[in-house]
Amino acid sequence: MKVLVTVKRVVDFNVKIRVKSDATGVETSNVKMSMNPFDEIAVEEGVRLRESGTADELIAVSLGTAQCQETIRTALAMGADRGILVETDTELEPLAVAKLLAAIAKKESPDLIIVGKQAIDGDCNQTGQMLATLLGWPQGTFASKLSLSGGTANVTREVDGGLETVSLTLPCVVTTDLRLNEPRYASLPNIMKAKKKPIDTLSPEDLGVDVTPRLTTLTVEEPQGRQAGVLVKDAAELVDKLKNEAKVI
Repeated sequence: MKVLVTVKRVVDFNVKIRVKSDATGVETSNVKMSMNPFDEIAVEEGVRLRESGTADELIAVSLGTAQCQETIRTALAMGADRGILVETDTELEPLAVAKLLAAIAKKESPDLIIVGKQAIDGDCNQTGQMLATLLGWPQGTFASKLSLSGGTANVTREVDGGLETVSLTLPCVVTTDLRLNEPRYASLPNIMKAKKKPIDTLSPEDLGVDVTPRLTTLTVEEPQGRQAGVLVKDAAELVDKLKNEAKVI
């Protein structure tokens, strides 16, 4: 079985985000970058499948600038066998990402694709669903448990009312939720070994995908700071303020 996992390079979750002075986006220069946390979970799940003997090969795929090789190397250090980088300086939207991943899937013919349910930068939660649709594969989103048996994947997914278990025929797409696993830290020996693992570099043109943006960002602004709360003496004063000052009743 061949498993493909996606890894995205994002601003580290510990970094306080700052808006650029020209309001065109968030500041990424001289900012610590790391792998998207949900993608770390995807890689960990793929590595566990590899270690259990269920999967024979684990491929880590990233899309973006040349610096994304660092993110792929992290996945290789965690246990992936090889990497694929689709290098482009264009800011990729979820549909473009899904199209590129679909093209790679048709080229590599994986039995399972594991995707982080969302990236902490765009927070879109769209790519996995779009990818499954483009490929015509079944999908299990927000997975908190994954088990494979024969040609079937049983995915326990988190829904509003609790947990739902779906049975999917391979090949399929699974998106990871926080409770699926606890990602490991890459050891120093594995980090050194990862430097020798291969990374293939492609371009969107090699895959025949048009990644021209469909959306235009007009402006990016920080949210307004919250005002301090006010203590009221009794319920009557509260109702008065809600009615006459806040004008919500």
